Order: sequence, then C-alpha cells, then structure tokens
Amino acid sequence: MAPRLQRGRLRLVEPSPRPTNEGDEVAATPITDERAEAKRPPETSRVPKGSRSAFADLPDAQLVGLGAEGDVQALEILYRRHAAFAINLATRIEGSPRDVEDIVHDAFLRAFERLRDLTDRAAFRGWLGSIVVHAVRSRMRRGKLLNLLGLGRASEPVDLDAIASPEASPHVRAQLAQIYALLRTLPSDERIAWTLRCIDGHELEAVAGLTRCSLATVKRRITRAQRFLDEHFVDPTGKEEPVSKEVDR
Repeated sequence: MAPRLQRGRLRLVEPSPRPTNEGDEVAATPITDERAEAKRPPETSRVPKGSRSAFADLPDAQLVGLGAEGDVQALEILYRRHAAFAINLATRIEGSPRDVEDIVHDAFLRAFERLRDLTDRAAFRGWLGSIVVHAVRSRMRRGKLLNLLGLGRASEPVDLDAIASPEASPHVRAQLAQIYALLRTLPSDERIAWTLRCIDGHELEAVAGLTRCSLATVKRRITRAQRFLDEHFVDPTGKEEPVSKEVDR
C-alpha cells in the first residue's frame, strides 16, 4: 500500500489571519499583492483619490448594502478586500494561475449583479468563494469535454511557485507536483472538495458552503479522493511517511 499523505505536509502556504468582518468564514493567503491590485473592479469607475477613507473600515455587510444600491466606492472596496482571496482560491484548485484572473473577474461581476440576493450580507466572502468555485468547476468540466472530443488544449503544468510557500522544501514541492497530477485524473467534484479541505485547509462546513452541497456529500467526495491518492501516491524520496486526512472532523 502506498504511504499515506500527512495533512500537515499538504498545508504548503500558511493561512493569513482570519478576517475581522463578522460572518467571514474562509480565508487564504494572497498569492501576490500585485495581481490583486492590478485589475480594477468590474464595471466600476475609478474612485477619486482620498474618497475611499470613509468606506475602508466599513464591514462587508454595510458595503454589500451600499453596493446593492449602486454605490461604486463600496463595490471597489469589496473588490480590493477580497480579490486576493478569490485569486488564491481559484489558483489552488486549478494548480496553475492560467486564466484565473479572468475567472475571478467574471465571479465578481456575477456577485455584484446579484448582491440583492445575498441574505446574509456579512457572509460576502464565503458567498463570493462559492461563485469562484462554481466557475472553476464549470471550466474543468468544459475542458474535459473538449479533450474528449479532441478539441482541448494541452494541460497547463502545475505551477508550484503559484501554490507553494517560498519556504517549502524540495521534498514538499515534489509531493505537491505528484498530488496535483493525480488529482487531475479525478472527477472535478472530488478534486475540488479534496483540494479545498486538504490543501487549502477549509473546515468541512466551509467546503460544503463553497461547493454548494451537503456535508455528507462533501465527506463522500473527500473520502473517495483520499482513497485514490492512498492507492497511487508514491513518496518521491521513498520515505514511509503518513499522508492521510481525517474526514469526520
């Protein structure tokens, strides 16, 4: 039997401090500050210099309320506050930053168009995350169909620099490369659930929210993915180290 992967060795990027906004349930370390700041919020005008100060400290719930009424400055603050999280989330699932900014840009567009539908306004980050996850899932499924029809493009290599901490050892990076190669052979739903839980480190309840499915379904998907990895993963160094994940907690 193949060695089992230890969860701690898969948490390759340290999580950032949990957001202070009430209701924000998920957080992730930004990949780059430059990418988060480079793009303007979708379809919003540039906010005059200095005019953001009155909005910068507002909680998400108030910004969502203002944004739902068409306030451009509130939308910009929401974008800047959560863009790095969204980019990081999509990149971890994909294993590559290719097309991620377009996915995130479209996700913000959908979110801003549907702000009035968000009943728990303080939970904007988790809600946005579910939109990002759904968009990545759709892209994966479309890519698999195109490949089946012979119309797809070559898979993008795993970009370890985009998903691993600079402090990650060569051993951990080699593990990560193999894990992503194996994950790409799994059904999209199992791959996404396992990645959110075991690589991004979200609690099971958060994974259920991000994937818009029940807790029981999430557990089944993670279990199936873990079983597959247990059967096929081979430690690059030949060390017999456990690499497993407890699904019930």
